[in-house]
Amino acid sequence: MSPEELAFVSSPEGAALLDKLAAEPLTPDTHLAVAARLREHIEPGMAAALLETALLRQRATRKFTRAARMFFTRDGLEQATAEVVATHRARRYANAGIQTVADLGCGIGGDAIAMASAGAEVIAVDREWLHVAMARTNANAYDVGERVLPVLADLTELPPFPVGGFFFDPARRTVTGARLAPGRRLRSVDDYLPPLSLIDRWHPLTPDGAVKVSPGIDYAELPPETEVEFVSLGGEVKEAVLWYGRLRTAATRRATLLPNGDTLTDLEPGEAAADSPRAYLYEPDGAIIRAHLVGQLACRLDASLLDPQIAYLAVDAPVSTSFARGYQIDDYFPFQLKRLRSYLRERNVGTVTIKKRGSPLDVDVLRQALRLRGADHRIIFLTQVMGRPTILIGKTLA
Repeated sequence: MSPEELAFVSSPEGAALLDKLAAEPLTPDTHLAVAARLREHIEPGMAAALLETALLRQRATRKFTRAARMFFTRDGLEQATAEVVATHRARRYANAGIQTVADLGCGIGGDAIAMASAGAEVIAVDREWLHVAMARTNANAYDVGERVLPVLADLTELPPFPVGGFFFDPARRTVTGARLAPGRRLRSVDDYLPPLSLIDRWHPLTPDGAVKVSPGIDYAELPPETEVEFVSLGGEVKEAVLWYGRLRTAATRRATLLPNGDTLTDLEPGEAAADSPRAYLYEPDGAIIRAHLVGQLACRLDASLLDPQIAYLAVDAPVSTSFARGYQIDDYFPFQLKRLRSYLRERNVGTVTIKKRGSPLDVDVLRQALRLRGADHRIIFLTQVMGRPTILIGKTLA
């Protein structure tokens, strides 16, 4: 989007047209017709900018409560932190009394908005002029524009400046539309754009801060003296963040489940024994697994592991927890295809949900091999119990 196109879509005329587009959400079936209608009244570039903005606003409602007043690029929206996650993170800065924050790689401004909403003055830095312009406009959409100062600068050339805390959000994908592997995930912290090592220049001057990293980060790449927090939203692991200085609150690892904010750290006991399956099985949230806190959750639930290497927990009675999903186990036995098929047919099971952990079996191949017919449904767990391939069969707890 060019400066002229951004100026048009954010003008009163553009806002009126965007309101009309919002009244008839774009779909693949209507997109071409709407585009043709717009080009009858405005030039093609402006029409394309309006359509792109309307489409991205439609997608952004999953992340932002005021998406209808915001502006996005595709990459900016893809990498933007969901509002509820950014608000959770900004709360830690506020609780630490940090009043000025350098948002390094601010993108379209999601984290800057959250920290400004929590009371901080935010210097929002990005090398993309369009992101800087959008961060300013988006901050106004949340009525915190006076506390967000967007700055156009290349972080690799910008010298550190004194602030109360830093927040670094490097790009973890190649740019959409790039000729070489467009949109490819960058796994190593050394490949981030800019790399994680950028913080080595900021940390001596500003020891308190955080870095947003991939939830799949290799533990070998975790910097010493940091806490890594894995964040799950609605049961899906969304991201991880490294906490530095006073913002570090756990020994090394934390899992947080949003939107309710339940959290578990490695400060809790984590020694759990492995034993046979019991009446109920609990499957930990992905953030618990990524934070290597399955043992801590087992201790909290008074549960045993099915296997030292498998993230399934067994208990004798149902427990109330947001950290894991529970299932009632009807039966279990060593894996044998013929026995499993007969077991399910005898119980009129015609559909199954197959979960696997620690099993080499192909789920789709197994489903076809079962050749089921019946009205009932069961959940099948392909896993190991004390190193032995085992089938568990059960139902979801209400």
